[in-house]
Amino acid sequence: MRILVTGGAGFIGSNFIFYMRKAHPDCRIVCIDKLTYAGDLSTLAPVMEDPDFRFVRADICDRAAVYSLFEEEEPEIVVNFAAESHVDRSIEDPEIFLRTNILGTQVLLDACRKFGTERFHQVSTDEVYGDLPLDRPELFFTEETPLSPSSPYSSSKASADLLVQAYYRTYGLPVSISRCSNNYGPYQFPEKLIPLMIANALSGKSLPVYGQGLNVRDWLYVEDHCRAIGLIVTKGRPGEVYNVGGHNEMRNIDIVKLICQELGKPESLIVHVEDRKGHDLRYAIDPAKISRELGWLPETKFQDGLKKTIRWYLDNRSWWERIVSGEYQDYYKKMYGSRIRL
Repeated sequence: MRILVTGGAGFIGSNFIFYMRKAHPDCRIVCIDKLTYAGDLSTLAPVMEDPDFRFVRADICDRAAVYSLFEEEEPEIVVNFAAESHVDRSIEDPEIFLRTNILGTQVLLDACRKFGTERFHQVSTDEVYGDLPLDRPELFFTEETPLSPSSPYSSSKASADLLVQAYYRTYGLPVSISRCSNNYGPYQFPEKLIPLMIANALSGKSLPVYGQGLNVRDWLYVEDHCRAIGLIVTKGRPGEVYNVGGHNEMRNIDIVKLICQELGKPESLIVHVEDRKGHDLRYAIDPAKISRELGWLPETKFQDGLKKTIRWYLDNRSWWERIVSGEYQDYYKKMYGSRIRL
């Protein structure tokens, strides 16, 4: 089995590579990554010397580079993690999201058609569905929920999903799509909620929470997500969408308080800042389809996964301390420093 993983130096992509090397040790994995701010080659250090692993630095929007790689490696399966994925950044600068998330996906789809790839898998997000009301806990996103994205980021991902489905219907390209809830775990870039709060708490810095922190997210431990994708690309039906959720709904403020508790830090570090524009209220996924068809269920309880995640950041301070220095600090000050406290 020959697998091409795009965006494999990022959070979920790298964890997927590690998972597949364990679950399918006889497969060859090629990783293509542009190494933007969220991609870190040091993350892939555990597999860089593996003879069945190859890393290529390239942009998925670079058609010549992508075609050349397909010609050399002849991947049977392509899993597309490559994406600009932070909502705040998409609000500040939507154009890069449209380029990478839509046009980059098109280049990959064209390459799969040209070189006869057996499966193209698009890693999407539950954010393409928009949000759910806080006072209707019985409502969940299903694969039939209409797309109603709220941000430039989620709009670009929804557009890519539609493009993937169009290539299935128009060209018969064997594709699949997974839409997951919020992931957490090792190697997550510290602009996302959980690693940001861990890093700031360990450094004694304030913990910025949007609004009152009442927004609800469905949390999924990253290894559970990787296991789901592995099942989809090997056993899932072509043309299908599979929702992947953790049934771990938590309010943002409660997660921050849990992190303070686990690290023995005072809740007085929490500061409430001006809310994000168009901030979705609640995400909640019904994973019944992937459970019914592929036998997948999340295995990691949120409290257990959070403890493992915190332990990883404690044991790997050099990884994230290097990342939060320099350019990221300029971005952090821009996003949080000027916001009005509530």
